[in-house]
Amino acid sequence: MTSTTTQQTNNWLHLGISSWTKMASLNLVTLLCFGLVVLVNSYPSFNRHENQWTKLILTHHWPKTLCTMEEVSCQTADKFNYWTIHGLWPDKGQSCNRSWHFDVNDIKDLLPEMEIWWPDVLHPGTNEFWKHEWEKHGTCAAVAESLNSENKYFAKALDLYKKVDLDSILKKFNIVPSSKYYSLDNIRSVIASFYKVKPKIQCVSPSQGEAVQTLGQIEICFDKEYQLMDCVEYEEELPNSIDDLFVFESAQQSEFSVCDESMPIYYPPAHEEY
Repeated sequence: MTSTTTQQTNNWLHLGISSWTKMASLNLVTLLCFGLVVLVNSYPSFNRHENQWTKLILTHHWPKTLCTMEEVSCQTADKFNYWTIHGLWPDKGQSCNRSWHFDVNDIKDLLPEMEIWWPDVLHPGTNEFWKHEWEKHGTCAAVAESLNSENKYFAKALDLYKKVDLDSILKKFNIVPSSKYYSLDNIRSVIASFYKVKPKIQCVSPSQGEAVQTLGQIEICFDKEYQLMDCVEYEEELPNSIDDLFVFESAQQSEFSVCDESMPIYYPPAHEEY
């Protein structure tokens, strides 16, 4: 083989290897880009408009009413004779990151308080309630830097709950569990005059043949700076409360709705009055 032929062969080989290298590089880039798209789509779309919440809803529920809704005997309702936390809900987005799973180890330092102020009234001793609240609402709240971890989310909810101190304020103005009835205006005016914002107050509608609704849930709202703001009372503008009661699925005939202005409200004592 002449030197010219050898040189031509080498050139062809070099050209072939160079072309193969370029194609391999292009394929690698394509695969990396595809992988990046998949990865991005698997995480919460924090930059999407629909997940940019503007309001946080601190939701309290009354344990005795919850047990009544479920038609079960809640021994814990006697223990929790105060308003407990249902959740801290952004006004936009649900289950924003299904891959960001709840890990109870991330909130070990908060557990003593969680068990007091944020208990699972119906299923004590489990983590399922907290798991649900984190995966459905916490992963959406995490768009805010101050809530971008499981620990931050639950700690902030506890902090806001203690600052609001709803149970003490109601007692201070003589709104207490009783066999007597209240009007919606009684309860709402106490909350509005003290906090200077409008709450959302929810009841369980009366059973057939009854004419009294039962107080069940009170929502206090905050803006992104954690300043109090008005809640919206219209059902369609806030998360569906009964849908959030994932562990309370037997309550199919009764659910929370905005209390009826024209109907008296029963605020049931934790202990039965005789």
